[in-house]
Amino acid sequence: MRLVKLMATTIRESTFDLNEQFQDSSAEDILRWAASEFGKSVSLACSFGAEDVALLDILAALGLSIPVFVLDTGRLHEETYDVMQRCRLRYGIEFEIFAPDTTRLQNLIRLKGPTSFYESVDSRRECCGIRKVEPLRRALQGQHAWITGLRREQSVTRSSLDKIEIDEVHGGILKLNPLADWAEEQLWQYIRSNDVPYNALHDQGFPSIGCAPCTRAIAAGEDVRAGRWWWESPEHKECGLHQAGHA
Repeated sequence: MRLVKLMATTIRESTFDLNEQFQDSSAEDILRWAASEFGKSVSLACSFGAEDVALLDILAALGLSIPVFVLDTGRLHEETYDVMQRCRLRYGIEFEIFAPDTTRLQNLIRLKGPTSFYESVDSRRECCGIRKVEPLRRALQGQHAWITGLRREQSVTRSSLDKIEIDEVHGGILKLNPLADWAEEQLWQYIRSNDVPYNALHDQGFPSIGCAPCTRAIAAGEDVRAGRWWWESPEHKECGLHQAGHA
């Protein structure tokens, strides 16, 4: 037990040192380091939001062949599948697709119906668990690190986001957030300057895009994640992939 505690302490100290090292580093620097440090044992989680397509473009510009995986929940917008195809053709990427476990999904719909996620926070998290969290667990098996498009500006639950975290839920691997300090304006300047393919829903008032039944357009002045699970209070608005305490 003491050895385990010492190892955990060492990992935390190393992560603190890495955050100090990369505090002012660019997304490009972090991605280069990740590719050099982990090779094929690091992968990018891509849901085809603005942040993720920017990361795809940066990887392509750097010539880094980091694997990219997609959690296909079965409830994605048609526009999301469209940008997936455009990115596949633009960057020549073979995305690794992870879908929900068929038996678990069938049982959920049989017992609770197709829209139980509207009934309570627990029911919504149950659906997210089947459609997202369990497939992510499979996607990260054997990996030493994964890359996300999380940014501090996205929500109150991400305001203290570090560029490098420990993902304790997935065995203590590293979770890298190269765009953590990017502002919304910087993100869209990059996308437009580099003609990056992006989800058409962004032009229809969708700053944050998830499953179709759980995402809506927002009004001017609303928080950028107000359209995600809009029937819940802000502190609950995580699907389980990025919950506080998961890293």
